Amino acid sequence: MLLFLDIDGPLIPFGAPDAAYQVFERRAGLPPGGGGHPLLDRVDPGLGARLTALGCELVWASTWMDDANEVLAPWLGLPPLPVVPWPDEDEPPALIHWKTRPLVEFAAGRPFVWIDDEITEADRAYVAVHHPAPALLHRVDHDYGLTEADFRTLREWLDRQAPD
Repeated sequence: MLLFLDIDGPLIPFGAPDAAYQVFERRAGLPPGGGGHPLLDRVDPGLGARLTALGCELVWASTWMDDANEVLAPWLGLPPLPVVPWPDEDEPPALIHWKTRPLVEFAAGRPFVWIDDEITEADRAYVAVHHPAPALLHRVDHDYGLTEADFRTLREWLDRQAPD
């Protein structure tokens, strides 16, 4: 099972007043400043272990591209992850998110979870029609990032996919 992971919103919450966010200490051995990203200290380093515990193949699905492996993976205690290559398109597709088609293509018929803060019903409809395997498109509130409720939803869905 693939798990496509967006960064801005799900991992780095934004949109609420700065005082609303917990600030996490940088781990020893990591460069100060989070590779120059000013909001990295909003990312709970424990999310890496929680995401790994879901038992999925984690894949970056973010405009961070390879920077995710240089900056965020060490922060989260993750190894370098595969990165979805994005096509060079001048015009985004109508109605669906610009990531939707490339994620379906990358999945190549394999079941997947997509965690993002911009998923819509149009994306769910597209995946339902164009992807033969189970898929959970889970929208995270960018004000808060991944929460306990999100992890419960992910675990419940993944448990339902497990073979009997």
